[in-house]
Amino acid sequence: MELTNKLVTILGPTAVGKTKFAAQLAHNFNGEIISADSRQVYIGMDLGTGKDYEDYIVDDKLIKAHLIDIVKPNCEFNLYLFTQLFDKAFLNVTSKNKLAFLVGGTGMYLSSIVQKYSLSLVDFNSSRYEELEKLEEEKLIELLLTLKPDLHNTTDLLQKQRIIKAILVAEQENEQPNNSKAIENLVLGLYDEREIVKDRIRKRLRERLKNGMIEEVETLLKSGVSHEKLRFFGLEYKFISLYLTGELNYNDMSQKLASAIIQFSKRQMTWFRKMEKEGVNIYWLKNNEINKAEELITKFLV
Repeated sequence: MELTNKLVTILGPTAVGKTKFAAQLAHNFNGEIISADSRQVYIGMDLGTGKDYEDYIVDDKLIKAHLIDIVKPNCEFNLYLFTQLFDKAFLNVTSKNKLAFLVGGTGMYLSSIVQKYSLSLVDFNSSRYEELEKLEEEKLIELLLTLKPDLHNTTDLLQKQRIIKAILVAEQENEQPNNSKAIENLVLGLYDEREIVKDRIRKRLRERLKNGMIEEVETLLKSGVSHEKLRFFGLEYKFISLYLTGELNYNDMSQKLASAIIQFSKRQMTWFRKMEKEGVNIYWLKNNEINKAEELITKFLV
């Protein structure tokens, strides 16, 4: 079976059991997982980001996962880097004739692949910029519309600088097309009743706080990660930072953190519904409906 352009995406809000569900499917279909989580890329951020390593073990076999533990917390990581590393990981998986599973809850990362964003790292200080700057605005618009005849963002036509930047991006996209454009995607969404998800979030948080999440943050601080950076990471790292600096007591920290995670899960679902409105077909399942997922994947691979 040829798998070079097949991708199964498993998305959903936090605490619905995506990793365990995906690992079981990867085991059943000889696959590997590519993480779509904006914080699990960071080394040493384990409990706070929900790296449940035991969930990757199925029948005593470790399912290989990509894009986890790849950069230090002091390093920057962004959407552009994610798409570049996704392309490499996808090629790595499919070159072994294995099925790739994109798994996570970071909406922008998921959309960049599923909805085939084109992202380029463009040098706006290049000689090409100076060359384009010498042209009249009308000529620039003509050139941009030649490169992108289906241009939807008409605000790119309002200022000369914006037109030039849009041309540079379009030229680079033409030179380096996004590899994900050729990918066929099956998107499975995991969900559960809102109250069940809330209860699971609270229970999971209590367990993680008990099992060393505060100590994890203290270790990050000792390694040179600043409180400012921790607060940038948000949720667990932000609220534990506030606790460690004495700005919140333990009870307030845990309650406010639980509420913030619940709100975050709601925002995740809002993003996924937006994807559906934009034309992404998501098959919604519960985490005990593995058989339905297997049927969908089997049909997808035919």
